[in-house]
Amino acid sequence: MTDTEIVEETITFVKETLQNAEGGHDWFHIQRVFKNTMLIAKDENVNILVVSLGALLHDIADAKFNNGDESLGPKMAENFLLSLKVPKRTINHVIKIIKYSSFKAGIVDGKLKKKLFTSKELQVVQDADRLDAIGAIGIARAFNYGGFKNRAMYDPEISPNLGMTKEEYKKSTAPTINHFYEKLLLLKDKMNTDTGKRLAEERHQYMIDFLEQFYREWNPLKI
Repeated sequence: MTDTEIVEETITFVKETLQNAEGGHDWFHIQRVFKNTMLIAKDENVNILVVSLGALLHDIADAKFNNGDESLGPKMAENFLLSLKVPKRTINHVIKIIKYSSFKAGIVDGKLKKKLFTSKELQVVQDADRLDAIGAIGIARAFNYGGFKNRAMYDPEISPNLGMTKEEYKKSTAPTINHFYEKLLLLKDKMNTDTGKRLAEERHQYMIDFLEQFYREWNPLKI
């Protein structure tokens, strides 16, 4: 099976698996991350099959929709890739991307620290995924997920928690606006690649502008 055929089979598998997924973590999210990955990869010396599979499978079984089980996604991806007879070395690299690409994977004792694994391929997929978490799409995804979890949009009495542990982050039920300060606004400075950094600047500013407008509309008497 050629690399192109492997990618095509993976696209079909992901579409079928995520057909009923929450709107911010569905096939269209995967598709955007895949396209971001291909865009960033143009300027990086990476294994295209690895970044393609890493992007397509990075959210195949997101832990927050599976009772917090962080092992399910890597297991599903491994079993699927083994069925396609993908080389073991490639599979192992893809599995590590799935395990270490998320924001929460870098939280240790309430602080963001370097991960246990890194590679150029991981950095590319990570940047692509983070780009989809910020800007106009990121705002839409944040509020979509907040609505899915029946969370408040904003509560002036609940301040953002900037020092959460990994477990606290996973269990947080805070208003959606808090998520901007606890994660989304931090991503611009966590980008790995030059392309990722450049694209993140505009999206970051869009979120800043959105928040300023949000607060003006929330407190119209202060205008």
